[in-house]
Amino acid sequence: MHSLIPDCGGAAMVRAWAEILDHGSKNRSFVIGGMISLVFFFIAFLSYFWTPYPVEEINISEKLLMPGAKYLLGTDHFGRDILSMLIAGARNSVIVAFVAIGIGMGCGVPLGLMAAARSGWVDELIMRFNDFTFAFPSLISAIMITALLGPGAVNSMIAIGIFNIPVFARVARGAALSIWKREFILAARSAGKGRFRISWEHVLPNIAGMLIVQATIQFALGILAEAGLSYLGLGTQPPMASWGKMLNEAQTFMHVAPQLAVYPGMAIALTVMGLNLFGDGLRDVLDPKLRRSR
Repeated sequence: MHSLIPDCGGAAMVRAWAEILDHGSKNRSFVIGGMISLVFFFIAFLSYFWTPYPVEEINISEKLLMPGAKYLLGTDHFGRDILSMLIAGARNSVIVAFVAIGIGMGCGVPLGLMAAARSGWVDELIMRFNDFTFAFPSLISAIMITALLGPGAVNSMIAIGIFNIPVFARVARGAALSIWKREFILAARSAGKGRFRISWEHVLPNIAGMLIVQATIQFALGILAEAGLSYLGLGTQPPMASWGKMLNEAQTFMHVAPQLAVYPGMAIALTVMGLNLFGDGLRDVLDPKLRRSR
């Protein structure tokens, strides 16, 4: 994928992003996914300042209430406001997924760039480590790590981030290898630039588009992974709100109050769908070949 993001200065970079937004406005997946994602991030940001009721507030006398004027989405078995918990759960999902992506990119991208730049035994060692990591399913790996480190949001970030490292390493390596064959790389080497400097100044800017798209996809998977770990009791712990924890608690009351499972389930599904649509649209926008074919 040849990125629209150029290896250039600030003014040209601004123009490049303006062009991306212009093309993105004509892409249905980019627009719909972007709108859903923006709503999700806005709700997560809003939770820092406001929720209808305190998330930790327990009122047994008002447990399992149906949606109404006082509680728009009703209450759970502890009398907590479901809408407040959904809003706070969005914040938790963003934090866990964002930190996990940071760990994955911060470690995986340099490893992938190193593998492409050095080749030989360095490339072989990094890729065999990747193959070993991919031999274990992502959720199983996260469960193993959180079981060893103990349950909690921080350990969930670490567990999901560790699995993201080989993902970004493989993507960065594959994209970088194609860039290393380009003429301007040969010119940079002829000018006396070292492999590290070439990777930083020329290779990384030209694969940034692909890495951004992959980060969007992994972000959605990170939200799913966090919800899965919380559902199993290995992720976010009470009194912090989590969509996965809400699903876990709702299964006991499926015959009495099925809406307790519907709301967090819909929140997870809509958020992941929006991020995936945005990622697909962003991939099409950043790849001129795909954009011309539409």
